[in-house]
Amino acid sequence: MSAPNPRKPRQWTVRSDALEPFLAMEVLERAAELERQGVEIAHLELGEPEFAPPPAASRACADALARDETNYTDSRGIWPLREAIAADLGVRVGRSVPVERVLVTQGTSSAMTLSFACLVEAGDEVLIPTPHYPCYPNFVRFYGGEPVLVPTAAEDGWHIDPDRVAAAITPRTKAIVVGSPANPTGAVQPRAVMERLAELGPTLISDEIYSGLVYDEHQTTSALSLGDEAFVLDGFSKRYAMTGFRLGWVVAPEAATRRLQILQQNLFISANSFVQCAGIAALEEGAGMAAQMLEACTERRSLLVEGLRRMGFGIDRDPEGAFYVLADATRFGSDSRRLAFELLERAHVGITPGIDFGEAAEGRLRFCYALGRETIETALARLEPVLEEISAHSDGRMKGMGA
Repeated sequence: MSAPNPRKPRQWTVRSDALEPFLAMEVLERAAELERQGVEIAHLELGEPEFAPPPAASRACADALARDETNYTDSRGIWPLREAIAADLGVRVGRSVPVERVLVTQGTSSAMTLSFACLVEAGDEVLIPTPHYPCYPNFVRFYGGEPVLVPTAAEDGWHIDPDRVAAAITPRTKAIVVGSPANPTGAVQPRAVMERLAELGPTLISDEIYSGLVYDEHQTTSALSLGDEAFVLDGFSKRYAMTGFRLGWVVAPEAATRRLQILQQNLFISANSFVQCAGIAALEEGAGMAAQMLEACTERRSLLVEGLRRMGFGIDRDPEGAFYVLADATRFGSDSRRLAFELLERAHVGITPGIDFGEAAEGRLRFCYALGRETIETALARLEPVLEEISAHSDGRMKGMGA
């Protein structure tokens, strides 16, 4: 009788090994462990608006469930929602958008999954201005592509330099990703920048999930206003505080719509039917709630920025859009991951380490301010004494080294 073959070590895919952890989620998950132990956490780590969704959206979702609207839908989304999205875009962008180019997804992350699947093959390069949303490079790597990071600078308001992007283009460049307003910097790209990026040649993937969340005199420019060849990603999570609904969309070039439809059929089938009913209601009746949230975020931006500056964080300019502050924390330590988790454990405040957004953001921390005033005030009050201790310890260590 022959001896059994020893089990070979399991071989995981290169694709799964290529992805980096999403540190904002790592902070959230450690915070959840602390909360199970009875610790109360002030959450500033996620882009999770501390506002209720439009009441009409919640009612529409509940009513659809009561009617047993729980079946599959057309993979592209129910026609009334696609019509409502196209109509809303027509008003916001100032240009008619054909319903046929709109595909409804399970959040904007699914829209990214489908769009990158359409565009990126092994060996392709995708240009990504940095600091960047952590998942952009991971989507590129997942499909075998190579993310090429193009730096932006705090002193320039984190605005993209199109000449720098142009210089990074090679024969392998397949796409350029731009988020405006941007996560994590809050930068709103000027129209001239968006126009220049659209002219460079590679396909533009425009993440517009924070569109409308802008402050002062800044205005967003949708890639939809610049032509018909961009992939434009958007959704309900941020503007309508509907993160858990997982509802988004992509507006694609006409030539890509059938490919996206087939990908959706196979990968996701369709977005939830009852959630799509909520999306229609949000577009039809959620403008007042969205305006109130923007007004509140304007006030809370000032509250958080002033508090962080008072404690010694470096903030070159107030964020122009979205609802984040990417603050220089090097006074307290250069390792942002270590600092963020230390502040979670000691101050019980959730903050995202800057390294999550690329090497260009190392030494910084990202704070969300789409929160209740009480949450922000609690976070600031908890951080101050801990940061004073960290700063004093750091100063003492430097003196001991003869600095």
